[in-house]
Amino acid sequence: MTEKNIELKPENKKEQNKDKLAYNEEESEQEILTPWKLMKRKFLKKKISVIGLILLIAMIVIVLAAPILAPRGPIEYDLTRKNEAPSEDYLLGTDELGRDYFARVLYGGKVSLKVGIFAVLIQVLVGALIGGLAGYYGGWVDNILMRFAEIVMSFPFMPLAITISAVLSGRVKGEQKMYIVMMIIGLLSWPGLSRMIRGQILSLREQEFILAAKALGIKDRKIIWRHLIPNTFGYIIVSATLGMAGAIMSEAGLSFLGLGVTPPVPTWGNLVQYARSLYNLQHRPWLWIPPGLCIFITVMSINLIGDGLRDAIDPKSR
Repeated sequence: MTEKNIELKPENKKEQNKDKLAYNEEESEQEILTPWKLMKRKFLKKKISVIGLILLIAMIVIVLAAPILAPRGPIEYDLTRKNEAPSEDYLLGTDELGRDYFARVLYGGKVSLKVGIFAVLIQVLVGALIGGLAGYYGGWVDNILMRFAEIVMSFPFMPLAITISAVLSGRVKGEQKMYIVMMIIGLLSWPGLSRMIRGQILSLREQEFILAAKALGIKDRKIIWRHLIPNTFGYIIVSATLGMAGAIMSEAGLSFLGLGVTPPVPTWGNLVQYARSLYNLQHRPWLWIPPGLCIFITVMSINLIGDGLRDAIDPKSR
């Protein structure tokens, strides 16, 4: 029995060493897992959101490659080839001025995505600033800023955007109208984000690291932008993602009504306007189906990404 015990001891030691190594490896892996990596892992598990991300990247690449895919410019016209059906020379036919419709769809996507991105940047900057100040200082500052946010929220978004755009439509034309649309959408969309950031900062400002920063004499501006706002990045990303889809839809709606970006500058919204004609609706579907399909794919993919990010950031989700 003693000999057997002596023979088994080295094996037991090896097994114990293997268990220790495995346990240490597991510990090291757990230590390496940061919140961002956990969020990435949760997001990648949701296949439909990954599909949305792939579709959005593909759409952005196609739109950015417009000069390569469509050598003809979106404004170049040839009156001898107007209202042609799709062919080898013109993949999506031509419009009433003989312009290459495929080029106009691609360049229109560039304008629509640009409006969506910059409108969301304005929304995030204004919402983060007002929400951060209201949540950190509280008191009368919070009351004034939140009452102002509630006033902006009380106005119906689309009627107000239509009114402002209609007032400015006679004074601003061409590409300048694109920047006006960005400002209108961005400056009317920030209240919801500001309220969410305010709620997060109200809970964060009582944490020990903020009290330590105050004790060290760090300025309030640095505490807000370097310590508080970065801790709300997850919620900002989700809101910005969903807000971008809303901004693209808002631009498309305004342009469809003739109050957004006006021709000859193409956008998906003013290209869908061809569907207002009964003849084009019935006999020239290539004039309104491609831009409408692009809007649908882009907005759907952004919403899928936003849903995936929201589930990935939520600590209660599995």
